Amino acid sequence: MNYTTTEIELLAVVFAYEKFRSYLIGSPVVVFSDHAALKYLLSKKDSKARLVRWILLLQEFDITIKDKKGTENIVTDHLSRLTTNLKSDITPIDDYFPDESLLSVSIMSWFANIVNFLVSRKLPTYWSTQDKRKFLNEVKNFYWDDPYLFKYYPYQIF
Repeated sequence: MNYTTTEIELLAVVFAYEKFRSYLIGSPVVVFSDHAALKYLLSKKDSKARLVRWILLLQEFDITIKDKKGTENIVTDHLSRLTTNLKSDITPIDDYFPDESLLSVSIMSWFANIVNFLVSRKLPTYWSTQDKRKFLNEVKNFYWDDPYLFKYYPYQIF
């Protein structure tokens, strides 16, 4: 509530860039805003510390801000004019993004089940009969010689 209109508009851009950082980094993005002052903030030298910090965050992206009148930019014009009644029981916006771990690396290696079986001769209990049968058919092509896992190929080459 203590931010000016320019600060609120810039904060929305910064929030969107931080939320979708992994998708936006390295690609050019055009931001359409109905607030003409946003274009000039990126080149402004002297400003409030908060604005300078946000501008520094945006400098690592390939960002272009274009001004578009609110009457031409209907969706953003509508979203920017939404008001909330603080006394009512409105559910807050859930900004959890379920695909934040989209680029994460799997911890378990593809060969972990094979090595575990070759060492202990035990299959996972939660597997179905079909999964066990498929796995046993594949595992017969592997040989474990601690600490190496070898695979038999059609020409009997490891």
